[in-house]
Amino acid sequence: MPEPLPATSVIAETVDKYADDLVALRRDLHAHPELSWAEERTSEAVATALEGAGWAVTRPEGGGVLAEIGHGGSLVALRADLDALPVDDLISDPWKSTNPGVAHACGHDVHTAGLVGAGLALAEVATRGLLRGRVRLLFQPAEEVMPGGALHLISAGALEGVSHVFGLHCDPSLDVGRVGLREGPLTGAADALTVRLIGKGGHTSRPHLTEDLTFALGKVITELPAILSRRLDPRAGVSVVWGMVRAGSAHNVIPHGGVVAGTVRMLDAVAWADAEHLIRQLITSIVAPYSVTAEVTYQRGVPPVVNHEESTRLLGIGVENVLGPHGHVSTAQSLGGEDFGWYLDSVPGAMARLGTRTPGGPTYDLHQGNLRVDEGATTIAARVLAEAAVTALGA
Repeated sequence: MPEPLPATSVIAETVDKYADDLVALRRDLHAHPELSWAEERTSEAVATALEGAGWAVTRPEGGGVLAEIGHGGSLVALRADLDALPVDDLISDPWKSTNPGVAHACGHDVHTAGLVGAGLALAEVATRGLLRGRVRLLFQPAEEVMPGGALHLISAGALEGVSHVFGLHCDPSLDVGRVGLREGPLTGAADALTVRLIGKGGHTSRPHLTEDLTFALGKVITELPAILSRRLDPRAGVSVVWGMVRAGSAHNVIPHGGVVAGTVRMLDAVAWADAEHLIRQLITSIVAPYSVTAEVTYQRGVPPVVNHEESTRLLGIGVENVLGPHGHVSTAQSLGGEDFGWYLDSVPGAMARLGTRTPGGPTYDLHQGNLRVDEGATTIAARVLAEAAVTALGA
């Protein structure tokens, strides 16, 4: 492992100094979650903390926070997401959500507080003359909706001049004090699919006089995933999973309309490029024998997160400077969607998985209202992100 940079001790001291404040911030954000594109209070808290530390802060129209510090040299970006999910918070801690039906069930409160901590540490590094370039912090709105707020920040110039971009995402299956790292694909592409069928309804005793829309809808539900598995390379890991189906209101009435909606996920960017055209074609073929009309809404969501080789190496060094040589562990590619992939379509970068499970404690799942995190992950996130930045600037 390379010798730690002089900034390493400054980062550790500063994060330790603000540790209680960062945990308090994380709890405050958890208690006041905000949905995608509505992260006003969260953004204000972030901006206030960074402006007080000497960062040049801007608030792009439409949402989010950008902050920059340093002079000359290369420019490295660090990203966190701000939004919560429309689920009930099921924890019993004093910092339980005060916003009914909204909760930080994906750890974005940890991401945000961690990046604020990295900002405080990097401000101190800059004050001591140890920052060898510039750092830009990207506090992004709307990660939880497709196609994601990353495109919004990119259009606001968030990546202009950036040489590397780094991010972390909570992983409740990994113990706190461990960071999952992987070169190459880390997540899958994720799209949203809605199929609405329209046809002649009637009595269930006379299906031959109708277009039996419910039967056709069932065919879409079962046959589309099956046919896709034979039309796309199986190594692409294509997965169509339905989350909602609705048709009819009586047991003896064939309805004239119905809808099914779900997600289309895959591991491979090449398959992602071809998926929409093929899916539209297949749905038309599936419903053709039943004479119903299919209205397909296909929303391209996010590409896979594909970690750049050099960026992954730099992030790994940053992890080692914080947690030692055994601090990072290998992690598998998942089918989860993450709009950090849009950043990596534009500049080199890497995302890692931040362990949030208390050793020996229960394993929770993301997007569930009972998610609990070990709060030690907040300060680890702060140090790892700050280290990634100074490592990339010092390389």
